[in-house]
Amino acid sequence: MARGNQRELARQKNMKKAQEQSKGKRKDETLSASQRKQRDSEIMQQKQKAANEKKSVQTGAK
Repeated sequence: MARGNQRELARQKNMKKAQEQSKGKRKDETLSASQRKQRDSEIMQQKQKAANEKKSVQTGAK
């Protein structure tokens, strides 16, 4: 029965630790939804461009 208290204390400690870690996770909270969409679309376009270039290099080498 003594283990129950240790488990409860460990759960509380882990919950507190997880909350503190997640406090500063969102750095882009200052961005509006449209700004986030714009930023994300630019990132995806860059990734797509890189993937297309890689694919064309691979097909050119064959």
